Amino acid sequence: MSTDPLGPEWGRGPDGLRTRSASRVVVLDGAGRVLLLRGSDPAQPGTDWWFTVGGGRAPGEDARAAAVRELGEETGLVVDPALLDGPVWVRSAEFDFLGQRCRQEELFFVHRVRDGFAVDDAGWTDLERTSVSGWRWWVPGDLAVAGVAFYPPDLVPLLAQLPPRWVGDPRPIG
Repeated sequence: MSTDPLGPEWGRGPDGLRTRSASRVVVLDGAGRVLLLRGSDPAQPGTDWWFTVGGGRAPGEDARAAAVRELGEETGLVVDPALLDGPVWVRSAEFDFLGQRCRQEELFFVHRVRDGFAVDDAGWTDLERTSVSGWRWWVPGDLAVAGVAFYPPDLVPLLAQLPPRWVGDPRPIG
């Protein structure tokens, strides 16, 4: 029996693309920094990018519950779902990963911590262990001039426009 290298939460959209729903968490600290993970595609050596915490939702899993679960798995930070702000943004992203064209429908939440913390990777999956090489707290201005790929690509201006507390529906982003 063969297992899906992308994971069980991936299905196929009407157009045949590998598709999943995902919850992402923008973790901000008291100094205004954003926590990003450094990822790569094991099928494409030499690729790397920075991205927000988060991942796929199981069938029927609530978006907020998935965000809290992913935050715990990827950082070790366990939080009450009520402490997440949002969802603040919504986006549909298409990308290549593990030799497959993929589409991810994403909802972004925000979680604020007082100080930066060290990520605990004990909850990482095997795929995360092969595709995530580290993490870093980024000052948004530094991220904008670092010459690195990061997602979502308009993260820096989005962070500058983020109110202290989100009210309303999620904003569509690119």
